[in-house]
Amino acid sequence: MQDLKICTIQFNIAWMDPKSNFSYLEKLLNDHYSESDLILLPEMFTSGFTMVPYNLPESNYIESKVWLANISTKYKSSIAGSVVCKIENAFFNRLILFNNELGECLLYNKRHLFRMAGEHEIYSRGLNKLISIIKGWKIAFFICYDLRFPVWCRNHNLEYDVAVFVANWPEKRINHWKNLLIARAIENQCYVIGVNRTGIDGNGFVYSGQSMVINPLGEILSNADNEEGLFPYILDRKFLEQYRDSFPVWKDSDDYSLELS
Repeated sequence: MQDLKICTIQFNIAWMDPKSNFSYLEKLLNDHYSESDLILLPEMFTSGFTMVPYNLPESNYIESKVWLANISTKYKSSIAGSVVCKIENAFFNRLILFNNELGECLLYNKRHLFRMAGEHEIYSRGLNKLISIIKGWKIAFFICYDLRFPVWCRNHNLEYDVAVFVANWPEKRINHWKNLLIARAIENQCYVIGVNRTGIDGNGFVYSGQSMVINPLGEILSNADNEEGLFPYILDRKFLEQYRDSFPVWKDSDDYSLELS
């Protein structure tokens, strides 16, 4: 039975400037990092939430993978964040996870594309979930708009212990962010980690952060508010197991199968 040390990074993403974002994060980690099992970055952490992915360098995806791999190796920690990815003629909003413990690079393409920004017209949707084991914890990874879709996020038969949502969630809907994160934690009897950004993007949208850690009771254990920086937290394994044993709502959940297309 082992606790999990996580570290969320909340910052003002430089618009369409991967090199600046890499440099900023390197300095932040160099100056403030404390030992973690998993480092978590926001959605599209190299560029901001862009609908003009073709304006990024062709090398963005490969350079992002290399950078994440190097950070994972340097700090002996798993690390995850989403970036723009181009495969042949298709773009994806792709989360990259370097599982340092298993020595694996795992990928998740965003399933639910934010149509109000036209994301569904530019990016291709994902078909498969990503659940990986880190320090004995089963962790599911999702991206931003996925948060609004409980069927996709459903923790069927406790297939995961932690749900991670990396996001660029604007300030004007931050109340939705908070309440949906709490709902996903309660209904799935798991820890939920939401990782957001701060600042103003190239389209003028304002982001107020509110990266947070929530327990299965729906209690907010950590909230970064609107600050930039690294925010460590330790997830309590014993608490999770005792709560699930004493209040096993999951045993009465409905069976279902999800058709993917």
